[in-house]
Amino acid sequence: MKQRQMGAGGPQVSCIGIGAMSFADFYGETTEANSFAVLDLARELGVTHIDTSNVYGMGRSETTIGKWLTANPGARDGVHIATKGGITKDAEGRRCFDNSPAHLEGALDASLRRLGVDCVDLYYAHRYQPDIPVEEVAGTLGRLVAKGKARAIGFSEIAPATLRRAHVEHPVAAIQSEYSLSTRAPELGLVQTCDALGISLVAFSPVGRSLLTDSPVPHEIIESSPFLSVNPRFVEPNLSANLHLAEGFRSLSADMGVPTAALAIAWLLHRSDRVIPIPGTRSTEHFSELAQGAGLSLTEADMARIEEVLPVGWAHGDRYSTAQWIGPQNYC
Repeated sequence: MKQRQMGAGGPQVSCIGIGAMSFADFYGETTEANSFAVLDLARELGVTHIDTSNVYGMGRSETTIGKWLTANPGARDGVHIATKGGITKDAEGRRCFDNSPAHLEGALDASLRRLGVDCVDLYYAHRYQPDIPVEEVAGTLGRLVAKGKARAIGFSEIAPATLRRAHVEHPVAAIQSEYSLSTRAPELGLVQTCDALGISLVAFSPVGRSLLTDSPVPHEIIESSPFLSVNPRFVEPNLSANLHLAEGFRSLSADMGVPTAALAIAWLLHRSDRVIPIPGTRSTEHFSELAQGAGLSLTEADMARIEEVLPVGWAHGDRYSTAQWIGPQNYC
């Protein structure tokens, strides 16, 4: 597996990682055995970066990873573990964000217990709380590094200007953002900022939440999903339009003799050597297809053909609903 550096001066990790939200039933029910099988295959393929959060299944994803580490003595030394904190609930049970020192450290302590480790390799502020200066949040995360509870810090879904401010206070190793052929907003400043500062851009949903695969999520899963059933790209008429347009990309990948998901991953890797996609799946077969993308070398002619079938702005509907946009920083 090809390697990429996680942050300026940081460790080498596999050029793709595992997005572990799928270990917590987000896109359909799964089992601990399925998650173990994906982690086993990842280890076999040389995938070393595992990206999770304390809110994925309310700790279930982290617990699963912790159990897998316990069942595989020595595995911890060969993986780079990232988790997140900062999303919580208020007194009425509504989702809110807390970037206070007490909350972020308490959340990390709980994550370490679930993971069964003394230190994570990367700790992100999962959502930025805008009424706290980002410099203060970066400082809080930096103190957790000084305490030996994390080796590096990151942020999820913040704007380039906010990232630059945070990086002045404490070096930021990674920024996590949705980035794919169907979500190209990071190219309006975030990719460039990461390239300039040596920050890794960890790309979640790199295959467009299944739109950029050979087997898009079926209607019954969409209808039963609290997230997808209200996501603009997965409601009609946008869903039918997106499925139709993505057929051209599926035809292109078939002509090239590769799985559609692999081509989507390869496209991302070609955009910048700072990009590290973290696809998630409950299926070893699908993970094998995703991992093939790490081994593909695309020419400029290949990139041009991809742009022809999926030009910038092709996707119908926003990537989030109004409610889902609460938290992520929009820009440009």
